[in-house]
Amino acid sequence: MATRRSPAPEFLLRQRIAALKRMLPGTRTGDVRATHHARVATRRLRAAVPLLGAGKAGRRLASAARELTRVIGPVRELDVAHGLLDELKAAGQVSNAAVSYLRTAIADERRALHREMVRSVEECDLDRLQRKTLGTLERRSSRKHHVADRHDQLASVRRRAARRAARLEAAVDVAGSIYLPERLHDVRIAVKKLRYVLEIVRDLSGSRAERRIQTLKRTQDLLGRLHDFEVLITRTRALQAAAVRDLRLSSDLDQLVRYLETECRKLHGQYITMRRTLLDICRRVETAGERYEAAS
Repeated sequence: MATRRSPAPEFLLRQRIAALKRMLPGTRTGDVRATHHARVATRRLRAAVPLLGAGKAGRRLASAARELTRVIGPVRELDVAHGLLDELKAAGQVSNAAVSYLRTAIADERRALHREMVRSVEECDLDRLQRKTLGTLERRSSRKHHVADRHDQLASVRRRAARRAARLEAAVDVAGSIYLPERLHDVRIAVKKLRYVLEIVRDLSGSRAERRIQTLKRTQDLLGRLHDFEVLITRTRALQAAAVRDLRLSSDLDQLVRYLETECRKLHGQYITMRRTLLDICRRVETAGERYEAAS
């Protein structure tokens, strides 16, 4: 007997929860790769849940995903900082003393944050949240009150993509061409949100938007690296104040900060060259959303 194929949004839910559940055991043991992929999986899940129209059950699932993002994110940031220090050391850009000092401080902080993360992961019952959300969807479907058919759902997500494209366009405009880290961080977040919605459009429609998604990913990676450098600069400056009595170490940390600031400006220059392509993607996505709005 053939099994009935799940509606696409339900499939997206199962797929994204499964991806998250595969990574959570590794987060408990401190695996760096698993921690990274778990954070990405929470964001993809959060992007998909609003499609479902699953009421209270869906909101609880989204809330749980947000909590996991909140506790996994800081651990991932420290993992990235640790990796950046290894890169800089291998390239001969910083002194061994500065690297050792920073790595010790980062390791201590990570242990504390990892304990908090493990508690939250263990308290999150994804299986139960999934059952409740799917149960809500099945009851709605059996009463013929399903939130929308596939065409309407695709139209809805395209309109949402258009709104996120408009927000990204506005963030790019506000950031301008001057190096302003906080505004570039806003651009990065907007890029990320648009990318995850376009992934849903692709999965629902089988569209050929992969090139746009890859461009957004490259932009996200570039701005993410810039943000990671800024985080390391902030952390280094804070630790430099504590190391003020060791003049040699303080000087080494100051050298590291200057190097990172130079690298940030190089990355910013690369972003500026990508900005026109980014805006073109925004306008195309907005136009597609307007067509669906007019047709509805």
